[in-house]
Formats: sequence, C-alpha cells, structure tokens
Amino acid sequence: MTRIVIFTDEPGWHGKQLCQAFAKRGFQSEYVSLTACTINLESQGLPIRIPGFQSSLPAAIFVRGVPGGSLQEVIFYLDILHILKKLGIPVYNNGHAIERSVDKGMTSFLLHNASINTPLSWVLRERSDALSVAEKELQQGHQLISKPLFGSQGEGVRRLEKITDLFWLTSSQGIYYLQRFIECEGQGYSDIRVFVVNNRAVHAMRRRGTSWLNNVACGAKCEAIEMEESLAQLAIQATETLKMDYAGVDIIEAANGQLSVIEVNSIPAWKGLESVCAINMAEILVNDLLDRYIQSGSFDKTLGLV
Repeated sequence: MTRIVIFTDEPGWHGKQLCQAFAKRGFQSEYVSLTACTINLESQGLPIRIPGFQSSLPAAIFVRGVPGGSLQEVIFYLDILHILKKLGIPVYNNGHAIERSVDKGMTSFLLHNASINTPLSWVLRERSDALSVAEKELQQGHQLISKPLFGSQGEGVRRLEKITDLFWLTSSQGIYYLQRFIECEGQGYSDIRVFVVNNRAVHAMRRRGTSWLNNVACGAKCEAIEMEESLAQLAIQATETLKMDYAGVDIIEAANGQLSVIEVNSIPAWKGLESVCAINMAEILVNDLLDRYIQSGSFDKTLGLV
C-alpha cells in the first residue's frame, strides 16, 4: 500500500480524520514528528531520514504541524520540507507557503503589495519607533493590535485602546508587529474564516468571539454563512498571493462593508467549520492532494522521485 506521512506532534481529531480520508482512497498514512527526522548527506542512503521509511521516501507529505523552538530548530524543520520538495515529493502545504504565512510581517507585505485589502501594519525593531506609531494612531482615533511576528490561536495578542495602554507595549523577542484594529459590522465582535482549496473557496463560517479575539481556541462560536462572490474572490486572491495549496483565510467586514484580510493560515483547523457545515474537510483536502500530485503521476519506489 502506498504510504503518506502526516507531519504532526499532536494528531488528535484532525489527524484521525486525515488517516480515515487517506484510507478511503487506498493509502496508508503515518504520523511523524519533524523533530524525529534528519538530513543525511552521506553518499549512501536517502537524503532525508524519516522514521519508518528506511528504504524509500513517502509518496507525499501532509503538513499538519511544524513544531516551535529556537530559530535554528525551526529553520531545520523547514529545511526538511524544502529538501523533500526538491526531491520531488509533494509537500502539502510546502515549506515556502508555511514560511510566508507564519511570518505576519511577510504576510502583510505580500497582501499589501498585491493590492489586497488588509489592515495597515508596522514591523519595527525599536520601542521608541513603536511607541511613536502607536501614539500617533491612538491620537487619530485608531486602536491597534500588538501581535508576535510568529504565533497562533491568539497567544500574545493585545489591543491598544488608549494612551495609558502604551505602558504595557512590549516586543516579541525584540520585534514589534502592530496592526490597525478594524471594528466589525454589527454588534459584538466577529470575523469570517474562508477555507480555500486549490484556488476554490469551499466553505465559510462566521466566528463570534466572547471578546475582540475571535479564535475558536479562545472560545469563539461558529456560525455557517452564505459565501458571497466578493468574499470568495478575496480569500482566493489571498491564497494565490501566498501560493498555498489550501488555506484558512480570516476576513473582517468593517462597519462600512469593506472586507479586509487579517490573516492567512497555512495549517488551519477545521473542526469548528464542520460543526456548522455538512462537509468533510479532510476528504476534500486528501482528494485534492492525491488527485493533483499522486494520481496524475508516478514515483520511483527507491527514492520517491518523479
């Protein structure tokens, strides 16, 4: 049976869903942590050593998680993804897509450079510069969000609402990432998550937060919504710009009706989406990976090369 690797440290519900979807298509999938892989530059053996794959590389890689760690560790994990792609192994999403999305500064630049609506953002090194920007924005009536350059699930995110809040403005490992806060339309707080697969907007949901943070991990409630063409096209444009196989695109609708992309996630969760929509995201993702990268070609049994 053809074997697929799911890179993850915490398989959980999502990993189980992926395994079942691969099995339904006749593929065996196995969980592997990137921390257990090594790069082998000896003349003999495979260039990448993956536990359980001594004689041949997997037919494809599904990236469900990249561990945190030091800068050197993270670079090493991404090197493994880059090398696998160089060797002709489909990596879904690949290392470059993950790099572009986990770095909020690069995401903001790429979206802005492509003329995609996204909140005004600043990436600064000096605290004095960050304070100057924040003070000016607050005086003009704008609130700000301070975020780690790398992060997820709302960790380390703060809202700056008034001048006294600047006392608590701190960097994230020496870098200040500031983003203008956008008040959403309607009452309370909400944003929209659109799932895009192979440049097709599959489904969307509204996330209503108990506070201004709308992450499901922080207690936000999910609601199914009808996906208007403008919403779908914006999410597709963002995914195309960051060159992803699939993505969870977070969009906020301002009081004036303008849509803005606030984040693009290359390893999005979909349990919340399935709680309100009658779909199987794992099957959609697995079918896309297999149909585009595996079923359409062949690979050498020894090296896994096309």
